[in-house]
Amino acid sequence: MPLLNELREGELAIIESVDGTDSIAMRLMEMGLLPEEPIEMIGRAPLGDPLEYRVSGCQISLRKVEASRVSVRLSTQ
Repeated sequence: MPLLNELREGELAIIESVDGTDSIAMRLMEMGLLPEEPIEMIGRAPLGDPLEYRVSGCQISLRKVEASRVSVRLSTQ
């Protein structure tokens, strides 16, 4: 199953799960990274970190290590 940090710019995906039960996992879910929520990879910083996404109508930036905790499935839309 692909991870959020593996998406390319412009790709759409559906969130499957967030790995872990620690404070970082809880914060990711508070930011809207919930199962079955669509997410789009918008871009990345010039050096590759952080990564920018659109989810629930908001733009968020995540470090690669944070994004690697989110499992997704590619969207067909």
